[in-house]
Amino acid sequence: NPGGAPGNVLACLAHLNMKTAFMGKVGNDQFGRFLNETLQRIRIDTAGLIFSEQTNTTLAFIHLDSEGDRSFSFYRNPGADMMLNEEEINLKLIENTRIFHFGSISMTHEPCASATLKAVKFAKEKGKLISYDPNLRIPLWQDIKHAKRMILLGLQYADIVKISEEELEFITGIKDLKEGSKYIYDLFQTKLIMITLGPNGSFYRRGEEIGKRPGRKVETVDTTGAGDAFLGGLLYQIVKNEQSITDLTVEKIEQMVDFANVLGALVTLKKGAIPAMPTLEDIQYFIDNNDAI
Repeated sequence: NPGGAPGNVLACLAHLNMKTAFMGKVGNDQFGRFLNETLQRIRIDTAGLIFSEQTNTTLAFIHLDSEGDRSFSFYRNPGADMMLNEEEINLKLIENTRIFHFGSISMTHEPCASATLKAVKFAKEKGKLISYDPNLRIPLWQDIKHAKRMILLGLQYADIVKISEEELEFITGIKDLKEGSKYIYDLFQTKLIMITLGPNGSFYRRGEEIGKRPGRKVETVDTTGAGDAFLGGLLYQIVKNEQSITDLTVEKIEQMVDFANVLGALVTLKKGAIPAMPTLEDIQYFIDNNDAI
């Protein structure tokens, strides 16, 4: 199945009729061409996708347990995504966007770490809203200390952060959602912190305002891409509302989070990440045919 966290977020937004563009690097191999075709088929702009003749496309092997929960192993030694360099960053794409989204996996190795930071800094300078996923995949990092250092570096630029409970504890050393999210907010003044809780929904913090919204109960097949769909749903709501995060009412934030929780649940009904992303019609059908939260 085609996937990869930032691509999954874009695929979610593309299915919701948002205009999106991807930046990254794949091998000029069967897998790389397949990923390019997948993005183009769902109308994601691939002008920022570079093909490498020297390195192959990274492969992720996802192992599912009886509950549909995942564990990962990777073929990336090196992978083409690691080899994206600063000169290959398409600044024009960033200039024309409203939200710039990135993840920590593009900062595991050079030259891609420097390329990613160049792109993020440029987006920040241009006043773009920065979305960040400190996606912790331990096997991809050289060591844990480097992982934490780079993940914290990404947090310096982020307006919106989506993390899991495990990632919260890794970043802060704190399990408690309220205390852990306050630690991040106090350090970085992050506008909106979202902590995904699997079937239990999600927790949010905007400044001193916090809340927890319940998840939707579904028959889970595969949890791959659920967090990415959640984030895609949230970013969709932010774009549609055309208000700054600081101006939103708490009621509006909770409506946005409820919508995002629906997307996170819907994606788990099918296998794969990008192929499982729902349309607006799928979401409306689900909402109309399920009991209210």
